[in-house]
Amino acid sequence: MLTNKTTNFRHCLKLTTATGLLAMVALPAQAEQWRGWNIHPPSYPNSVALESFAEEVAEKTEGRVEPKVYHNAVLGDQPDAIEQTRNGALDFANFNMGPMGPIVPATNILSLPFIFSSPDNMYRIMDGEIGERFADALAEKNLIALSWFGSGARSLYNTDHPVTSPEDVDGLKVRVMNNDLYVQMIDELGGNATPMAYSEVYQSLKTGVIDGAENNYPSYESSGHYEVAQYYSLTEHLILPECLCVAKSTWTELSEEDQGIVREAAENAAQEQRKLWEEQAQSSRELALESGVEINEVDDKAAFQDKMQPIYDAFIQENPDLESLVSDIQNAQK
Repeated sequence: MLTNKTTNFRHCLKLTTATGLLAMVALPAQAEQWRGWNIHPPSYPNSVALESFAEEVAEKTEGRVEPKVYHNAVLGDQPDAIEQTRNGALDFANFNMGPMGPIVPATNILSLPFIFSSPDNMYRIMDGEIGERFADALAEKNLIALSWFGSGARSLYNTDHPVTSPEDVDGLKVRVMNNDLYVQMIDELGGNATPMAYSEVYQSLKTGVIDGAENNYPSYESSGHYEVAQYYSLTEHLILPECLCVAKSTWTELSEEDQGIVREAAENAAQEQRKLWEEQAQSSRELALESGVEINEVDDKAAFQDKMQPIYDAFIQENPDLESLVSDIQNAQK
């Protein structure tokens, strides 16, 4: 015969179990908060597309994943952000492939001058099997590349004269990003390559510390460089893709369903970014022209490309395992 004490214990146990079950049913699953890195200001095409990505993921996962984008590099510069994403401290980011080389050597191919003949060719190649090979190389370093953004074509501009042939670069002091391939590029053209922080370029152009720099239309305009370097020559020597990448540790925690949602949102964001980029590039070009900038086509790009052959030869000699990938990109554009 059960005692009153035992009966009361069992009754309390049932109530406790029932309450716990009700709590499990009633409470929604806690949302996964994602932190995303972005170097650009909020109005930039990449930033707008990243916000669309975050909204689509949050909506279609029904709040299971809630990405938040931190603009203006407030979470660190790109090298730091790459490391933070690789170790899972950041969940996603928009990275330019230029500074990725020290971590993922294969991506140095994308910084070879004139490796892509046009932005459209770059998109076509990076969206296909060759792009998957770069994504595989990134995955080995704990970065999952979900889609490819564009950053236009980088061209030369200076304070003195139009550039129509390699000889026009001779003797010019030209600011470049801190990458040996870019230094070699200007040196092969007879110029004096000057690696320099982007924030220092405007004043250096204005005071004559440097004669020129190289960048795309939106950066040339938004930085104000068009005010002090009014000769913009369409060499289009660098066409660098960017990735929308997710940390591998973050990616593997997702269900297969949510991985599909995130990948689709990233691909949609890439299409939006490319469209917005073209609109911004056209707007920046028109503003530069209205301010008196002289923009000139370069009819004989082959003359510039021929000057780059020593760079390609040295690159292949140092990276023989990457020769076939270089050849595949070139052959895909013939």
